Amino acid sequence: MTIEGVPDALRAATVQLAVASDTARLDAELLMAHALGLSRNDMLLRQRDLAVPESFAPLLARRLTGDPIAHITGARDFWTITLSVTPDTLIPRPDSETLIEAAVDHFATRAPATILDLGVGSGALLLAALAEWPDAQGLGIDASAAALAVAQGNAARLGMADRARFSLGDWALGVDGPFDLLLINPPYIVADLPLSGDVLREPASALFAGADGLDDYRRIAPDLPRLIASGGMAAIEIGHDQAASVAALLRENGLAVALRRDLAGHDRCLIATNPAWK
Repeated sequence: MTIEGVPDALRAATVQLAVASDTARLDAELLMAHALGLSRNDMLLRQRDLAVPESFAPLLARRLTGDPIAHITGARDFWTITLSVTPDTLIPRPDSETLIEAAVDHFATRAPATILDLGVGSGALLLAALAEWPDAQGLGIDASAAALAVAQGNAARLGMADRARFSLGDWALGVDGPFDLLLINPPYIVADLPLSGDVLREPASALFAGADGLDDYRRIAPDLPRLIASGGMAAIEIGHDQAASVAALLRENGLAVALRRDLAGHDRCLIATNPAWK
């Protein structure tokens, strides 16, 4: 331990991080809490009585070189759960919670019994849904064995291993349905788009989707009519400027489509239902 107090260290770290992060103060607090082995709230309440641990400086150095907070701490909160995160998966983001919000609204008077997550990654969407509906069963598909290992570990830590199955796969190829709820967050970034920030440390295979960002939507859309159960829905994440183009792909396959925006007001989620069941 050093004699430097936590409040002073947080102020100094915030100044340092401001050149590399838009959330400098939050980053400093999360790193300090992790170094102390406390929750952020506990750290903030007790900060004047705490000394700065020696482990804080190396964590700060990692952030200054561009490592995402979630990779440094190994964890990320999403919806009502906390997930372990590694560089093998996308870091779950609050924008993606829009898909869970859409599902909660759709199933307001009943619960989905079966859930399919295509491109499960860390398990964020599937496990958040299983936490919301404790009697549901889920299947997560991913093309990355490393990502599936992360998701399986998260399911076990959250006590959901008996309700969540995971399988290596190529989107919905060979998947038998239907499912009450589908959760889909495919790659949707244009291949040559220059990026900065945390995404530079995330797997490219989970980010980029061809010259127009639509390659994976084109592959997924034809399978959705057979996978969406009667009364069910698919919640599909999109880029902020992709609502019209992805909705057109879904409608070409006979699906009804509605749009949901995230908390920032950006187009974020398309809700697909199958009119054939009406």
